[in-house]
Amino acid sequence: MIPSNILVTGGCGFVGSTLALRFKEMNPGLRIVCLDNLKRRGAELNIRRLTDRGVEFLHGDIRNPEDFETAGDVDLLVECSAEPSVLAGYGGSPAYVVNTNLVGTLNCLEFARTRNAGFVFLSTSRVYPMKAINSLPYVETATRFELAAGQTLPGVSPNGLSEQFTLDGARSLYGATKLASELVIQEYVDMYGLKAVINRCGVLTGPWQFGKVDQGVVVLWLARHYWKMPLTYIGFGGTGKQVRDILHVDDLYDLLELQLADFDRHAGCIYNVGGSRAISVSLQELTALCRETTGNAIEISAVGQDRPADIRIYLSDAAKVQAATGWRPKRTAADMVLDIFQWIKSNETMLKGILQ
Repeated sequence: MIPSNILVTGGCGFVGSTLALRFKEMNPGLRIVCLDNLKRRGAELNIRRLTDRGVEFLHGDIRNPEDFETAGDVDLLVECSAEPSVLAGYGGSPAYVVNTNLVGTLNCLEFARTRNAGFVFLSTSRVYPMKAINSLPYVETATRFELAAGQTLPGVSPNGLSEQFTLDGARSLYGATKLASELVIQEYVDMYGLKAVINRCGVLTGPWQFGKVDQGVVVLWLARHYWKMPLTYIGFGGTGKQVRDILHVDDLYDLLELQLADFDRHAGCIYNVGGSRAISVSLQELTALCRETTGNAIEISAVGQDRPADIRIYLSDAAKVQAATGWRPKRTAADMVLDIFQWIKSNETMLKGILQ
């Protein structure tokens, strides 16, 4: 499809704002509206970035259906909004994460349905259950955990988890609300003929991500090195060998362009999207990259006890989306760290109070 009017929900967040600006940069004739409730600290800084480049800003909350009404004509909705913390709800009320990530998605779907708009949903690798992942056979190397050869569960290999991996088990409220949203989207596809693509993203990163302990680990790690602040390896023995694949948000944009160019073929599909094993880091390896990039070595303590909802290793097996689109990530882990470093260095005064 070739959209003329795009609504990006969560449009002042890291992913939403970056995608909106890239859409506008690559397709100047597009009308793009970013809707955001500005709850996350730092989101307000993106309003000027967006409006200066011709992207419209709409202050609203996806939990409120009426907040969509002034968005005007829309033929594509890109759903980037979320309460993204995997720790959301632990030790407190689940109301915000459930209302945002599930009820909010339903409101987005209704808005898209009534306007016959296409729908791109950014889901998460956290839909896969924690216990099943942590029970997978693994080996320990000098710097990281690796998935062992000869895995017996369907949908897993040393390359990572595919879309065939089990969905049976607990996955955190964040993951559960995203999976529930996926199920509702599939009903809209079947019942109403909604054209929708679901991308289950691994760890996304890049400039303009305001990273913190429970979300945005690459930016958090680099920022702590930049300002020479301490960090902690938490869980799995406190060795920092936990592994995630990581993906630059610009690589995600490249994928969306490919999907939109042949949207009818991808409509109804669910894809794992990430850097896969080739673009993955352990915390130890991320530390080494941050030291090399900043020139700073910082104190890193160790806590052996696991945190709630943490997993030892997650790698996205992105073979399905790669076969369907020909897409391959272009930016390495070192590229991402350098990109974030240059962003922090260029905006040090503005970011100091947010990232420290």
